[in-house]
Amino acid sequence: MSHTAQITSHRKPRRSTPRVSLRAGVAGGVLSTIAVAGAAAPANAEPVTETIEMPTITAGLASDFARSAEATQQVANTLDLRAQQDAAAATAAKTAKTAKAEAERKAEAKRKAEEARKKAAEAAERASRTAERTTLSNASSDSGSSSASSSSSASDTASQATSQATGSAAAVLAFARAQVGDAYILGSTGPNAWDCSSLVQASFRQIGVDLPRVSQDQSVAGTQVSLDNLQPGDILYWGSAGSAYHTAIYIGGGEFIGAQNPSKGVIQASLDYDPPTGAVRVL
Repeated sequence: MSHTAQITSHRKPRRSTPRVSLRAGVAGGVLSTIAVAGAAAPANAEPVTETIEMPTITAGLASDFARSAEATQQVANTLDLRAQQDAAAATAAKTAKTAKAEAERKAEAKRKAEEARKKAAEAAERASRTAERTTLSNASSDSGSSSASSSSSASDTASQATSQATGSAAAVLAFARAQVGDAYILGSTGPNAWDCSSLVQASFRQIGVDLPRVSQDQSVAGTQVSLDNLQPGDILYWGSAGSAYHTAIYIGGGEFIGAQNPSKGVIQASLDYDPPTGAVRVL
């Protein structure tokens, strides 16, 4: 055989490089197939095709995404509104708390001022009683024997004045006269010790008239009357109207009954003995 004779090769024919083709498209909302094809060595070989079905974003899914986004935005808006409402409520609560504290502070200041006013009035009354007691003590050494006759005369005048008073005034004077000789103790309200305003208050309570407890209030409890036009049952006061430091009851005949001071107690005396500043009428 010739060395150049043609020998049939047993090598497998070389295959061409596979070709992959990806095609995608949307038709009617469904992803078209992706075809992968490789060319076989023989020209007339059937191409190998592999088909993979893949989902695509359809119009329905897009609508769902849109609704989800809208719902998320609504939740965010609701949370933001709630945060604003909570902040407003907190601010309102803080403002209310501040206003309440200020109102309480003002009320407390007013209460303390009222207490201070009453204490000042009581202190003035005590000071007046002390000064009066000193004056009376000095004068008592000069009065001597005249005191007994004066007391008798005062008793007679009181009886006459009480008999001249009628109705409610008579009841007031009768109670006040029954207390003559009782002790004077500041703050006492009876039955055997009084201060000036408690005796006046208790005397008028006998006829159902409820007077204030302290002198300064009693001095404006009725109609102001002139000292030249007094009637039995009028309330006498010492000091200014509204800030008086002492009160007593006019019994007629130019005399009064009152809880005078710790050294004298409840007495009946002439207006000349201790001239009052003014008077009010409640009957």
